[in-house]
Amino acid sequence: MTTDLYHRFDRVRAASRTLPTPGLAERRKLLSSLRDMVLDNAKPLAAAIAQDFGGRSEAETELVEVVPIMNGIRHAMSSLPRWMRDERRHVSAAFQPAKAWVRYEPLGVIGIIAPWNYPLYLALGPLIDAFAAGNRALIKPSELTPAFSDLLARIVADRFDSDRVSVITGGPDVAQAFSALPFDHLVFTGSTAVGRHVMRAAAENLTPVTLELGGKSPVIVARDYSIEKAARSISFGKFINAGQTCVAPDYVLAPTESAERLAEAVLAAAQQAYPTIQTNDQYSNIITDRHRARLQAGVDEAIAAGARVLTHPDATGPNGKMAPTIVLDPPMDGLLMTEEIFGPVLPVVRYSSLADALAQVNSRERPLALYCYTDDRKTRDTVLDGAISGGATLNGALMHVVQDDLPFGGVGASGSGAYHGRDGFRRFSHARAVHQIGFVNVFEKLGPPWGGLARTTARLLTRR
Repeated sequence: MTTDLYHRFDRVRAASRTLPTPGLAERRKLLSSLRDMVLDNAKPLAAAIAQDFGGRSEAETELVEVVPIMNGIRHAMSSLPRWMRDERRHVSAAFQPAKAWVRYEPLGVIGIIAPWNYPLYLALGPLIDAFAAGNRALIKPSELTPAFSDLLARIVADRFDSDRVSVITGGPDVAQAFSALPFDHLVFTGSTAVGRHVMRAAAENLTPVTLELGGKSPVIVARDYSIEKAARSISFGKFINAGQTCVAPDYVLAPTESAERLAEAVLAAAQQAYPTIQTNDQYSNIITDRHRARLQAGVDEAIAAGARVLTHPDATGPNGKMAPTIVLDPPMDGLLMTEEIFGPVLPVVRYSSLADALAQVNSRERPLALYCYTDDRKTRDTVLDGAISGGATLNGALMHVVQDDLPFGGVGASGSGAYHGRDGFRRFSHARAVHQIGFVNVFEKLGPPWGGLARTTARLLTRR
């Protein structure tokens, strides 16, 4: 399999070095073909994802994967003339007469390593930006979604030339070889632990990387905000895809006096959204038995430490689903508060003051997302100023990720680099500096040999 990988990479790379840079019309054509490919295969793609999960709602796949892809393509196609335009830059008086500008040019070949939790969106979302910037690409989907990966490989091969984009399937050995290829840029979405390996492999080729990782994304519910409104929103953001979302609320910081009421309200909202669990085809399965066992171990550990656990009444069954579970007052040194949860388990932690809540956030690595529920502007600004995160949604969850005109990315342990829309176009472009000399080059006239005029000019330019 690795021989085929190297052959495909060589083919795409050779094309990026020898064929002309695609213009506006060709880029729009590529994006249009990508749009048609997804629309023509939306139902088979959703079915394949459901097969890999052992159960996931078709409507959920359409809303959280297909719709953002369509929005991203529309935004890129309409914005490309503006993004591709050369940017005029200032030339100081010392270097006049001259002109300066920046050209945004394709990097070449973009490698995309996609995860299993949103396999369609996180494979094709970066590809939208790569195509918009005029690049070619190789995509490595997760081995945990084999039905989807095989289907994606087939429909991409049917729609695009293999020297434009190709999908590489295979296990961890293929992924390891993939990350070691000399791409012009590599995008990885996944865990922080694997991200370190990817970055290490890319460093051997000096390949720049965009790492979209994760971490413990906090929710701060301020005292002024409605408990019921916050609970409905948190429940939506947490339990979509059964919590298997990199920007899902990972834990909630609630005022001491209302934490219990909030925990009960979040569970009530989950029960309203999902009246049943085990036979509910709108509620996602946990991707593997190993992952489900890890989540259950975290809950069991919290119970043993004396935490109060609230669980959906339809909690147990043989089919791979884990019910929404709220853990009030979890042990701070336990799995649920030291590792990213990535499942339908939500710890609720009490805080006495906003400063206390921010201190708890800042005691951990910087998260991929932060959520704050407040109608008070001062509280909002205090939270945004007091805790750094990759992105943030105020009075809601997840929504900053699907805004096409906002960058998406992490900071520190939650990732590096950002893409989406204009930021993705620039992330996958080389900003090429161009300086054009006017009718005379003053510096050339000064020498060498350097004389009195050069010294006088240097003094004047130093002091101005």
